[in-house]
Amino acid sequence: QVQLVESGGGLVQAGGSLKLSCAASGRTGSNYAMGWFRQAPGKEREFVAAISWLGGVTDYADSVKGRFTISRDNPKKTLYLQMNSLKAEDTAVYYCAARVVSALNGYYKARDEYKYWGQGTQVTVSS
Repeated sequence: QVQLVESGGGLVQAGGSLKLSCAASGRTGSNYAMGWFRQAPGKEREFVAAISWLGGVTDYADSVKGRFTISRDNPKKTLYLQMNSLKAEDTAVYYCAARVVSALNGYYKARDEYKYWGQGTQVTVSS
C-alpha cells in the first residue's frame, strides 16, 4: 500500500500563486507515475496534470497549461504542483494520485488508471 498526503492548499486572490505538495509513504519501492486531479462542487473529478516516474514527461489539462507546473522529487518521495495566475474557476479540492508503472516514461490522465489517492486539499481562489 501507498499512502499519499496533500498539503499547501488555502485561500488566495485571483492572479496569485500556490504550491501544492503530495508526500508519499508506505511501499514506495516501485516505480510510480503520478498525477493531480481536482473536483469542484457539483462537478466530476477532472484531470489537471500528470508526470512520469523520472519526471521527464509531463502533460496538462488545457485549462491549466502555461499556468501550472507539475514536478517531483523522488528521493523525497514528494510530488508538487506549482499553480500561478490562479483564477476563480481553479477553486476545487485537489487530489494527488499514483500508480505503479513499468515504463519509465509512462503517464496517465484517466482517473480509473490510478490506484492510490490522497485525501485532497482545498484550494479557494477569490475573485
